[in-house]
Amino acid sequence: MQVSNKPLVILTVITILLTSAIGCKKETNYIYEVEDVQVTKDQSEKTVSKTMVEFISIAYADVFGLTISQNDLGILSLLYLAFGDKVLIEDVLVKNMLNSTEANLPSDAEMRSNIGLYVKNTYLKLYNREPNELESFTLNKKISDNLEMTSAMVYYAMMTSNEYRFY
Repeated sequence: MQVSNKPLVILTVITILLTSAIGCKKETNYIYEVEDVQVTKDQSEKTVSKTMVEFISIAYADVFGLTISQNDLGILSLLYLAFGDKVLIEDVLVKNMLNSTEANLPSDAEMRSNIGLYVKNTYLKLYNREPNELESFTLNKKISDNLEMTSAMVYYAMMTSNEYRFY
């Protein structure tokens, strides 16, 4: 008795034909249209620390809008060097500069008249960069929600931050 392989051959041929018909599809190419995005380096990550003279000179210029005299720079440098905690002496220096009657800061009325512009200009002046969306939103909200916040408070917070101490 001989067993026929004919049904097995037919089944194999049908399987091959079905696999070829189903498995061989032309690839569809999808084209996505996207807008060009300008990617910039995050400038809030600064790594080069300002020297004592740079910190004093820059802080003085930011608060008073003037170049510090050699005499005043010498006196403040001696105070800076005589104190062990640099962060604390920087805090005291900034606070005293901001409390001076000669401080040249935007008025509180100017700050409140256009908070968005004030935030942008303050970031440009103190950090040499524009605020990102989160920074802008957060500071705008803090100023608008807190009617007792002054321009000097904003300057104090930003000038005593770690970012201000670095380039």
